[in-house]
Amino acid sequence: MSVEIANESGVGVDEQSIVEAARFALGQLEVSPLAELSVLLVDLSVMSDMHEQWMDLPGPTDVMSFPMDELDTMRRPDATESGPSMLGDIVLCPEFARDQARKAGHALMDELHLLTVHGVLHLLGYDHAEPAEEREMFTLQKRILAELATARREARAQEAARAADSRLLGTVGLDE
Repeated sequence: MSVEIANESGVGVDEQSIVEAARFALGQLEVSPLAELSVLLVDLSVMSDMHEQWMDLPGPTDVMSFPMDELDTMRRPDATESGPSMLGDIVLCPEFARDQARKAGHALMDELHLLTVHGVLHLLGYDHAEPAEEREMFTLQKRILAELATARREARAQEAARAADSRLLGTVGLDE
């Protein structure tokens, strides 16, 4: 999956981690590996302008998703047909997300992962305007985030084990 990211927010974040979260969500949703996605990080001013322009709502927001208009529902990116498909764009505002993360009691990157998964779900047609839609979308979002957290913990544990093995093997090799 091609995930392009551009950070124009002025906030230093782990961009690769956001890309990994997007790829993980797309993989969990069995979206074609040929799918393409763009993620843009912007500041409060830009997000506020976009929120007003596209949603007719004042002030900034945390995440906006812009699905590709020409995406034919008969040829969804998770369809079995081959060929790349542009899903669309996700726009994140790290400054806005930072305040939400504080209120929620978790790290900024956890909030950005949540918003990335939320944006991916919107690009794939999920919504939360109605209670039943909200339940479906947020249940799926929660599951993907839990699986992402587990996968990240397992990857860190494997990396720590490899580092320990390398140190041990390096030490053993020197003693002989």
